[in-house]
Amino acid sequence: MTPKYIRARPYPARAGAHTRKVVLMSEGTGERLLYMIGNAHIDPVWLWQWQEGLHEVRATFRSALDRMEEYDDFIFTCDSVAYLEWAERVDPELFERIARRVGEGRFVVVGGWWVEPDCNLPHGESFVRQALYSQRFLRDRFGRVATIGCNVDPFGHAATFPQLLSKAGINAYMFLRPGPKEKTLPGELFWWASPEGSRVLAYRIPYGYESPGDALDTFVERALERAPAHEEQLMVFYGVGNHGGGPTRENLDSIGRLSSADNGLRPRLSGPGRYFDAMVGRTDLPTYVGDLQHHAVGCYSAHSGVKRWNRRAEHLLLAAERWCTIAARLGGPAYPGADLAQAWKLVLFNQFHDILAGTAIAPAYEDARDQFGYASAVAADALNLAVQSVSRRIGIAAEAGTIPYVIVNPLPWPVRSEVEFELEGTSIADVDAVDEESGTLVPVQRVRSLATLGGRHRRVVLAADLPALGYRVYRLRPQDVAASAVAASAGAAAGAAVAGAAVAEASEVVLENTHLRVEVDPATGWLASLFDKAGGAELVPAGTVGHAVVLEDRSDTWSHDLVAYDEEIGRFACTSVRRIEAGPVRSVIEVESAFGSSRLVERLVLGARSRHLEVRAVLDWREHQRVLKLRFPSALAQATAIFSVPYGRLQRPHEGSEEVGQAWVDISGVLAGGKPAGWALLNDGKYGYDVRGSEIGMTAVRSPVYAWHNPHKLEPGVRYEYLDQGCQEFTYALVPHGGDPAAAGVVRLAEELNERPLALPEHFHPGPLPPAQGFVDDGSGAVVLSVLKQAEDGNGFVVRAYETTGRPSSARLEFPLFGRTIESSFAPGEIKTFLLPGSGGPVEEVSLLEWSTEDLDRMATAGHDGDA
Repeated sequence: MTPKYIRARPYPARAGAHTRKVVLMSEGTGERLLYMIGNAHIDPVWLWQWQEGLHEVRATFRSALDRMEEYDDFIFTCDSVAYLEWAERVDPELFERIARRVGEGRFVVVGGWWVEPDCNLPHGESFVRQALYSQRFLRDRFGRVATIGCNVDPFGHAATFPQLLSKAGINAYMFLRPGPKEKTLPGELFWWASPEGSRVLAYRIPYGYESPGDALDTFVERALERAPAHEEQLMVFYGVGNHGGGPTRENLDSIGRLSSADNGLRPRLSGPGRYFDAMVGRTDLPTYVGDLQHHAVGCYSAHSGVKRWNRRAEHLLLAAERWCTIAARLGGPAYPGADLAQAWKLVLFNQFHDILAGTAIAPAYEDARDQFGYASAVAADALNLAVQSVSRRIGIAAEAGTIPYVIVNPLPWPVRSEVEFELEGTSIADVDAVDEESGTLVPVQRVRSLATLGGRHRRVVLAADLPALGYRVYRLRPQDVAASAVAASAGAAAGAAVAGAAVAEASEVVLENTHLRVEVDPATGWLASLFDKAGGAELVPAGTVGHAVVLEDRSDTWSHDLVAYDEEIGRFACTSVRRIEAGPVRSVIEVESAFGSSRLVERLVLGARSRHLEVRAVLDWREHQRVLKLRFPSALAQATAIFSVPYGRLQRPHEGSEEVGQAWVDISGVLAGGKPAGWALLNDGKYGYDVRGSEIGMTAVRSPVYAWHNPHKLEPGVRYEYLDQGCQEFTYALVPHGGDPAAAGVVRLAEELNERPLALPEHFHPGPLPPAQGFVDDGSGAVVLSVLKQAEDGNGFVVRAYETTGRPSSARLEFPLFGRTIESSFAPGEIKTFLLPGSGGPVEEVSLLEWSTEDLDRMATAGHDGDA
């Protein structure tokens, strides 16, 4: 593709402008070379809303371009491609000026991501999309990509980043946090590596990424004080950020004076590329493997709403892409690539670190709610259209008095699930369900409707067995009709052969099925016992007390300088325990508890076939400057804690510090007598955890003041607005296992919790598709297929999969709809992307940007800024 803007002639100086050139000393020996990186860190949302952020981007870019007209050697470094897209859409003349300076190497684009996101909380695929849409924008407009990652302001960085960066053409990385007092590193310049072997050259900025607007003498002095004394070459970032316009004339004039002084320093106006070019050949650089934490641990849990919106939107988009691919392949609606890409970009923007971390002002979350909602609506619309375009092609024979339902699996492996849905308006009082393919009677259970009125007031839960990324038709019938049909088709003996014949038994305080026995202590409202029958393991220790713990939290919104929440002030007290459901599909015990004016309802759900306990929580939170931790003590010893991280897993200490995780955290060890055992905690929207010995704690809610930053003190008598007041809902699950979370399928179970099957009513019609069909199957092994989508260039379909166990693995990914099979070996934690060409050519392994390795290398070479 010919880039829209590339290597244009230099933009002429403004008429009458006084041009100045900073005089730099010639390179020599015995002096400290300072690469002066002119930049302007801009938070598009923080103490202001995005509309003001857009204006500030425009003003800052114009200021930087004006300085280039005045100072011949000035170089401006910019990250966050979303800002460039804003400029292109709102001020094309400004963007033309930027493009010309990019061509000269004086407007240097780094980062290669849409924004500087929170670098812990988003799904692994979100980080892929940060690069995918951004690098392709840069290629299309400028004929180059960014080769240097830049996340100077976020509050920590995931261990999987080296792989995510390097496979997107980025070979170096700049960051500030955690600082030296928060994280000891083997050097401020080091090779940062992922477990599967990828690495990037990482640089921790010694002293801030923005400066005051006046002379830089003191600022440079402080940067040198914090930098390692033995390093002869350093990057020093300068320029006024957020509403400051970037580098000022005073900044640049002072650099000129410093360069002329006899002070042992050689400041050099530069972009980061020159520095990394000079450093990449060094043989003395250490290697670090792991994440870069901790800074501002409160960001893992501040503002439950935005974190839940984000999780939901991510999974809706992934499900929509898979099913839109299937539908398009079957001749349904064209793949809505532009709509889904725009939805993704809204999600990526709202993953900006001060939005997703929960640290912005309250009105910013009205914008985030609307934008996440729009993205989710686009995804849900595309998903529904795609699924219904498939379900209309299923042949469903007419049968009076019955209602066919199509249950759809959004995941590329077979799923067993209890699926709830409201019945289409019907006169049927009590129903059974029949698997349309086999004629087998399937357990179904009537539960309380979401509606409180006559007519359409029935809700059922059905025990479904679904093909991989596929569907199954179930026909709902009056009980007597269903029973006679099964008996007639299968003989008298088959009348008892109900699919999934296990039963979830229950008393007021006990839930039990073939796999688990769960007992609730009515005094505490929490588990007195969770017995795993397969392993003969009791996981709950004796003497367990209530698990909903309230903690004092006087920290600011970020929880700066705090390591753990451990000042307990009380626990929720149980007010009632009662069984509210018991049937052939599931049994449910409801526990209500209270603390002050706050209320917590937890519904413990055990499916008849389930190997895990699901808990659906409704919390009405009324506390200020307090934390609610749900604690899960276990009887394990010699425990190890493993946390889910973006497209990976990471073992961490279990000493009670607040840690960040994604959809699951696992604790494994041994029981008395040395028997291996463990359990995993899954959830659908929480990210803050601690592990103390063998006890997992999940931070359910925090309630600091909005956008409150130390050292400012809260003033007596002022009515502040506190986070997370009122009602919220979330779901979590406990998965017991025999000591190996991989063998228990924890990663897949977490995905199933976050991407539930869909139930759609259908009508009778002919069609070429059978009553059950799977379209893609990843084999249910160690390698999980996460993405199936149309290629960005429209030349086929893209598949992305990653290894989940931390061990070398092999995968066989089957695509019967495409007539393709992919067999590949994966290193521990490796992410692979494959292109299935639409022309029928051979499957090709490609980069995260969907380019071949050769094309990526060529683009990265063209994109290297060189600061010419």
